[in-house]
Amino acid sequence: MTRRLSILLCLLAYAALAQEASTPVLPKAPEPIEPILRLQLFLDSKLFGPGKVDGRPGEFTTKALKRYQMANDLPQTEIDAHSLDLSSVGELYTTYTIRPDDLKFVGELPLKPSLQSKKKYLPYDSVIEFLTERFHTSPELIEWLNQPMKMSQLKPGDTVKVPNVAEPFQLELLEPIPRLPEVPAFLTRIIKIDTREKLLGLYEGEKLLASLPITPGSGHLATPPGTWRILGITQMPTFRWDEGVLNYGVRTSTAYNLPIGPNNPVGVMWIGLSKPGIGIHGTNSPQTIGRSSSHGCMRTANWDVVRFVKMITKGMTVIIEGPAPEPRPVIAKKDTPKAIPVAENEEPKKKWFQFWKK
Repeated sequence: MTRRLSILLCLLAYAALAQEASTPVLPKAPEPIEPILRLQLFLDSKLFGPGKVDGRPGEFTTKALKRYQMANDLPQTEIDAHSLDLSSVGELYTTYTIRPDDLKFVGELPLKPSLQSKKKYLPYDSVIEFLTERFHTSPELIEWLNQPMKMSQLKPGDTVKVPNVAEPFQLELLEPIPRLPEVPAFLTRIIKIDTREKLLGLYEGEKLLASLPITPGSGHLATPPGTWRILGITQMPTFRWDEGVLNYGVRTSTAYNLPIGPNNPVGVMWIGLSKPGIGIHGTNSPQTIGRSSSHGCMRTANWDVVRFVKMITKGMTVIIEGPAPEPRPVIAKKDTPKAIPVAENEEPKKKWFQFWKK
């Protein structure tokens, strides 16, 4: 019995050692894993968005890989088993020298919409935010690549190391355009959105042309499923911030008109749909794509949406699949047969009753 137990323990120890030897040890975040960074740069260049180009494994890198493989009739695999030819990706890194003109897009950014509405432009709040959006990456990676530089002290003339993305996001090229020109040749294309998977796909017939990660709405504010049309595409949009619309779908008289800029809540592009109040748009929070929820719209990174709008047009069909918005719980108001909606797990607020009565 003792001998059998000893043999069993030896076998278990050997199995544990073998498993440990076969499991790759990843460097501590945010240090990039260069094979993954190369794959992300490749997918990003094809507009099969992996999310942030940061050299780290993740949900959207895996989904982008599998969608690209599907679109090109290749077997779908995990990241460590793909056989894509990545020779088109040259150097993984490049350098960028901060220019005086870059500081036009950096400045004070108030947090409250009431204060934001008093500004003429909603800029980046730091040079590193400018760099992360320009090179489709995360602040943690830029900081790691440029040790021991102080990212908070960057100034014109400083040179930083960044991921070598094929198409850096160039905010300076974007002017306000209320309606982008129509492209009749694109009318047969269809946008399909899966809010469960948090993915947007652009199709021409059965061919998948592009795929992007998105943040859809959820719960009471879930993105509405259905078949819609694109009514128009606005470049550098303004935004009417209305707490009643955002949280309850009720327009109120207390609202703020927020100016253009990369930190506008809808980013640098608004793709309005035939479902009132719903659109596909950019974001002022690209680091949270897929990890949070919106107020019903579908937001994606500014660096993705500016390339995406070059492939779509007004009048196209948009098919949204996913759960419908959940009905709001109701409470009965005393001495009246009416029911008053309230947010889940939230006591009715005085402000809510005020605009409900109007």
